[in-house]
Formats: sequence, structure tokens, C-alpha cells
Amino acid sequence: MTTGRLRVVAVADADSFVKWAAALLDSVPQADSRIVLVRTPLTVSAAQEESALDGTRFGAGDVTRLPHGALAGWLTRERPDVVVIAGRGPFARLVMREIDRVHPRPVVVTGLPGISIPAQRGAVTYRRESDLFLVHSHREERAFRDLARRLDADLRIGLASLPFAAPRPRPAGGTDLVFAAQALVPLTSADRREVAAVLRDAALAHPDRRVVVKLRSRAGENETHVDRESYEGLLADRPANLVFSYQPMRAALASAEGLVTVSSTAAVEAIALGVPVIALDTFGVSKENLNTVFRGSGLFGDAAAVIARRFRHPAPGWLTQNYFHDPADATWWDDVEDLVTQRRLGLLSAREQPVRRGGALRVAWERRIVLGGEDRSLSGIVALAVGMPLRAAILVRRRLRGNRGAHSWADAASDITVTPALRQEPLLRRRPVGVDG
Repeated sequence: MTTGRLRVVAVADADSFVKWAAALLDSVPQADSRIVLVRTPLTVSAAQEESALDGTRFGAGDVTRLPHGALAGWLTRERPDVVVIAGRGPFARLVMREIDRVHPRPVVVTGLPGISIPAQRGAVTYRRESDLFLVHSHREERAFRDLARRLDADLRIGLASLPFAAPRPRPAGGTDLVFAAQALVPLTSADRREVAAVLRDAALAHPDRRVVVKLRSRAGENETHVDRESYEGLLADRPANLVFSYQPMRAALASAEGLVTVSSTAAVEAIALGVPVIALDTFGVSKENLNTVFRGSGLFGDAAAVIARRFRHPAPGWLTQNYFHDPADATWWDDVEDLVTQRRLGLLSAREQPVRRGGALRVAWERRIVLGGEDRSLSGIVALAVGMPLRAAILVRRRLRGNRGAHSWADAASDITVTPALRQEPLLRRRPVGVDG
């Protein structure tokens, strides 16, 4: 095992990943930790950063903002023992490519910022060269081991406790119905309008109590996933007791009677505080709705339950397998210390990014799609021009092939997806004009 305090740097960009990284490192007080935000179109604004750091020991002074091109040099000067990469798959791969240039080489840890059932193919494919991949429940541990085996990925998996799931006391007597809005679900405009109608009806049914729509970004800010139709627009005409909130989820839950969500990790935060939950099943229970994790929890409820505020507490048996395991089971930091010791002794070889099909053009493509307008290289422009039609052809082939069969998105009985992502995010995201940070 290592001796002394390890130097840890989290490298992140988008809101949910910054929140996860800060809370994860806050759970390791014996480490000297910093956060680096790499400039991409998804990088948090100053307001989003403040919200993401809320409740942790980190403040603005613990955060460094860098352009992508300065990252390898900064890491070489700072000489961290460990780098935690907190970002979507393409971002993680891009950062790992920069770490290949860093000497001495740190141990590389990756992970996902919340509920990760179903375990998705891309989560493993993009992070398979990391030294340690973090999961947050025994169920996720089983799912990702199974997925890595099926993808022939040599992935070391470490069990952490979801940092938002630490039990905490809260003031009694909350009266708010808090709705955790999500960009990915429900997906269609019709379904999102139906959710808006349910929230409006819930507010009208109890005019003396608030319905709080908890949003993660203001107009002009980006978040991890594209919100194609915001609830601000859908609820422009609303009762006075139906309000929007941009405060941290922890603060919103402090005055909550109960939480409503389709599949947000906010449900785990609420459970940790003793706040009852309704996992809205109006649109079904499926991998597509990202809510199969709640099977057996006793939390599912329909629109009528939301309007009547019939919130539920989870079944005890569900808790131990889903994010509320014994803290002693979470040995990820022991794994990190062991990996650092091996690296210092020369026993841990570097897991460098391999040369993939497409060579330098592919590297330029992957850099461009992560950095967007932050990448002004000629190679990035050329790669985008060449890659766009190729990508279109690949997506057509995927649609024709479908997502059917065992362990696909259509297979609701399994916790993994060996088939490609069900939804495609916009290839390029623009950095909002006038957003600070």
C-alpha cells in the first residue's frame, strides 16, 4: 500500500460529471485533490460549477480551467498520482490520449455519474484503457463484469458508494413535490407534454403546496445531454404554485414532501435523505426509459399517484443491491492505492490508447467532435468533412440492423446492452454565447 497523501486530479467538463467528481473526491479526505475543467461546448458555466460543488469541500479556488491543448503540460508539471476522468465516453478517450504524453504517468480512473443500469456498450468501449472503472452498486458490478466479458475488454472494476447516496439528516415537514427533469427521458414531445400536464394537475390539486420542477441548466447553458424540449417552454402557462428551481438537488430536497422522476439519480439522493419517491411508469418500464433499475423497488407509480402525492419508500431488499450496500464493500480507494503502488514499483504497465482504424484522421475526428469550435486545427476540419458522410452511413446500417436480440435495448430481461447506443446525441454542440466560465 502507498504511504502519505496521494495527489488526485479530476478532469471534467459537463455538469453531471463535475458534480460526481467533486462528491467522489470529497469522500476521500486523505487525498490532496483538485478539479480541472477542460474547455468544450459542454463545460459548466460558473453558476453550474457552483451548484455542482455544493455540499463538498471544493470551491472555485480548487478548480482550474484549461484548454485541451494545455492539459498534458499541466499534468506533467503537477505530477498527480491519480487522474479521475469525469466525462462522456469520447471526452474520456480524448483525455486518456493526452495522459499517454504525461510522465510520470498517473493511474487513470474512470466512471459514470449516476445510475448506470442498463450497462451500456459505449461505457466500456470508451473507457477500456483506464486502470480502474468505478461502479456504484452490486448490481452494476455484476452487469459491467458481464458486459466487459462479452466485449472481450480487460476492465478492472472497482466498487464505490454513490457519493450522493450517503445518508444525511434533513429538516422534517417538507411540502414540495419535486420533479427531477431529465433530458433523455421521456424522449418524445408528446410524452413530455403529458408529463407537463401531470405536473400542472398536481399543482392545481394542492394549491397550498408547491410543485417544483428541478432543472439543471438555464437558458444559454449546456448540460451533459441535449434537452430537446424544455419544461420551461412546456409550462409557460402554469399555476402560481408550480415553479422552476436551478438550485442544487440537495437544497431542493431539503423542502421536499416527495420526489417524482422517470429515472433520475435524484431518486437515490432522495432515498438517502429519507424522502419518498415516485418513479413514474406512465411510459412503461424498459431500457429505453432507463428505469428498469427500479424493478422490485416498490417505487413505481402512475400519473394519478403523482397528482395525489402517494409517494413511496423503497423495499429493503432492493436497497442493498442498488446503491445502498454496506460502505465496507466499497473498496475502490484500496484499489487505487494498490494501483499507485504497482505503478511506482514499475509493475503496472501503461494502458495506452491503441492505434484504431482510421489512424491520424480518426484521432482528429474524435478530437473535433469533443472540442467543437475549441478545435481550430486543419486536421479537425478535414476529419469532420470526411467523417460526416461515413457516420451517416454507419447510422443507416445500424437502423437497418436494428436493436434486437438477447442483451439488446429491446431485451428488458437483462441489465446490459451489447448493441450500440439507442439514441444519437447531436454530433457537435456549440458553446453558448455569453455564458460565463
